[in-house]
Amino acid sequence: MIRVDVVYALIYNEDREEILMVNNQGSSWSLPGGAVEIGEPLEQAVIRETKEETGLTIEVENIVAVNEAFFKEKGHHALFITFKAKIIKGEISIQDENEISGVEWVGIQRANELMPYHPTGVQKLLKYSSIYTFQG
Repeated sequence: MIRVDVVYALIYNEDREEILMVNNQGSSWSLPGGAVEIGEPLEQAVIRETKEETGLTIEVENIVAVNEAFFKEKGHHALFITFKAKIIKGEISIQDENEISGVEWVGIQRANELMPYHPTGVQKLLKYSSIYTFQG
């Protein structure tokens, strides 16, 4: 199987208690993110992918979740790393309409429905934290 690393940004609006999510063209809703390029640090990948999908520049905080899955039909072994992040500049705008059909703030309950692979729910992710360090 081919290893595929994928990063996501968990961006939370505390005032409105909403999570920023993207609607992937022809697929489902997810957090902003995508595949890590060869030789690319995880932190840079999540910043790049979030900018490509939402038009926003983010600051990356700690890791809040690591998920793993086998996609036998594609021959992929995927590792999903979710970082908590905050917006530092920009306005929401779809950068590639062939890839993303929508970017929306959704309530926590709806985010839980859209991301069943986090069985403890988004509320727990907001409390979790594991230090990420790029050692060069």
